[in-house]
Amino acid sequence: MLKIAIYGKGGIGKSTISSNLSAIISKSGKKVLHIGCDPKGDSTRNLMGKKIPTVISILKEKNNLNREDIIYEGFDGIECVETGGPEAGIGCAGRGIITTMEELEDLEVFDEERDVIVYDVLGDVVCGGFAVPMREKYADIIYIVTSSEFMSIFAANNIMKSIKNFSKMKNIKFGGLIHNQRNNDSNINILKIFADMTKSKIIGEIPFSKELIKSELSGKTIAEMYPNSNLYNNFLELSEKILNNQDDIDFSPLSEEEMEYLAAEILKENIYYEEE
Repeated sequence: MLKIAIYGKGGIGKSTISSNLSAIISKSGKKVLHIGCDPKGDSTRNLMGKKIPTVISILKEKNNLNREDIIYEGFDGIECVETGGPEAGIGCAGRGIITTMEELEDLEVFDEERDVIVYDVLGDVVCGGFAVPMREKYADIIYIVTSSEFMSIFAANNIMKSIKNFSKMKNIKFGGLIHNQRNNDSNINILKIFADMTKSKIIGEIPFSKELIKSELSGKTIAEMYPNSNLYNNFLELSEKILNNQDDIDFSPLSEEEMEYLAAEILKENIYYEEE
């Protein structure tokens, strides 16, 4: 069984990319379990057509959960779970992940036969809860979604530091960076500089597309809404790379000084400012 975790800064598009990857992988004939590990609880919306109850919300009403209480069948038979979290400003968001993993363990869900598990995880790994897929080795390989914006790369670098720490103890692999081109100004050259500096690699790129925006607003994946599009082929290519990826990248996260150097390189690209 292949266990994949997709990490990234909040709002960078990791849920959109992870749900579309789950859909494409399922269409290839694989049995997929998709677990949303984000307090927003919207990772599976594109697979279900709507938001589903989260494990945390269900536990408020029922103590002893059954499998049917928390696992929902979505697009193409994909099994969907949402961890959820506390209301804004109340409690620990990462606790939702910890609680969900405990419930899935109790229900022996991880012992069932399937081909792929996809975890969609918020990149705030400062909180121990968000590091659970790595720390407890629920995932075997980690991918990071990022744009070419500095703060997104900054978050990616922090996630890489966590992967590095846990890889020594848990044999966690880093599969590479996924470039999400969120607008027409996105500059992959900036991300290439970061990849070179960290001795990592960009495994795939998702181009800016109105089709992706429309499908997300419709609560559908590209596989369901635009199966004959170029964007579908982009996701198909990325999914094939992930399914066949045997690399174990020996990467080196950047120091604070190196991140400052990267910031200077971004300025040289003349993307985010204009000379007066």
